[in-house]
Amino acid sequence: MASRRRMLLKVIILGDSGVGKTSLMNQYVNKKFSNQYKATIGADFLTKEVQIDDRLFTLQIWDTAGQERFQSLGVAFYRGADCCVLCYDVNVMKSFDHLNNWREEFLIQASPSDPENFPFVVLGNKIDVDGGNSRVASEKKARAWCASKGNIPYFETSAKEGFNVEAAFECIAKNALKNEPEEEIYMPDTIDVAGGGRQARSAAGCEC
Repeated sequence: MASRRRMLLKVIILGDSGVGKTSLMNQYVNKKFSNQYKATIGADFLTKEVQIDDRLFTLQIWDTAGQERFQSLGVAFYRGADCCVLCYDVNVMKSFDHLNNWREEFLIQASPSDPENFPFVVLGNKIDVDGGNSRVASEKKARAWCASKGNIPYFETSAKEGFNVEAAFECIAKNALKNEPEEEIYMPDTIDVAGGGRQARSAAGCEC
């Protein structure tokens, strides 16, 4: 019986600098949170084994820098993504206003085959700050924006408290899986390298 290969699901997290992208990723993968802020340079990724419907997958989560000067690094990181997570800080209106820019940026850089149906998930992070009193971007406004973009799933999270992080990434993984093509790669047991190949070349009179 052929051994089943473990499927890799690639997820990209985008959003303004300082909204908590790295913290969300670390909370989900390592169950750790640090109060020390360190800007991501370029891009970094972590992997986590996830089980969906009794199948094991490797979730590869890419955390890209939010600073504009690093955005040009994006193309190579965006390509092949199965799901894109758009993240903002509920206490910083500008980070919410920029969600559309990040979504457009991703669609341009990643060039998905079906941009209309490509899976996005939106996370409104840092809901724990100041007991919620510093909040400026309302949940209602965020949900309305998500609905206008094709009913993007929306989660309110706290990377610091670990609130809703697991549930959000479970949704992210399932959406990434839906986007992954179903076909399996068929590898024959034996390949005749010596036989047919040489004859075909000499018959064509070309060694290339």
